[in-house]
Amino acid sequence: MMELHRISCEQFKEACKIPLVVILDDIRSLNNVGSIFRTSDAFVVECIILCGITATPPHPDIHKTALGAEDSVNWIYMEKVTDAIDMLHERGYTVCSIEQVNGSILLDDFNVENGKKYAVILGNEVKGVQQQAVDMSDYCIEIPQYGTKHSLNVSISAGIVIWQFFNKMKLFTKL
Repeated sequence: MMELHRISCEQFKEACKIPLVVILDDIRSLNNVGSIFRTSDAFVVECIILCGITATPPHPDIHKTALGAEDSVNWIYMEKVTDAIDMLHERGYTVCSIEQVNGSILLDDFNVENGKKYAVILGNEVKGVQQQAVDMSDYCIEIPQYGTKHSLNVSISAGIVIWQFFNKMKLFTKL
């Protein structure tokens, strides 16, 4: 770890994070949950909120893909995604559903503003983000896709979105 210039779990907990919360709502696959923890660790996400049927650590299937990131990244569980959205709005977050809907903004075109805190909601592998959560969101963001398929695995979507936010936020965050 030293040769790779990696920090310890304890150092990660104290490190500066990008002002991004990732909400996982009704994610069925524990491997997807673990992968999103690992990506969130890589790009110093502030917190993950696990909602609905989304499994919580500790769990061997989450650990299999998280490789310990479930211990470094802060997380909480909230039964209802709507309660998570309300809490984040009260705390000044701009909430964005990652979903293909009328009026969604392409990820490339979404403007991340300095000084703002963001949360992104990733929904169920089959049903996507719940309509009520979409309705409560400040924005809906869509990942542009140019092939014959118009969906991505949720952990892949999370990686793309987290990377895009990180890329923009690192410019005004002391990392």
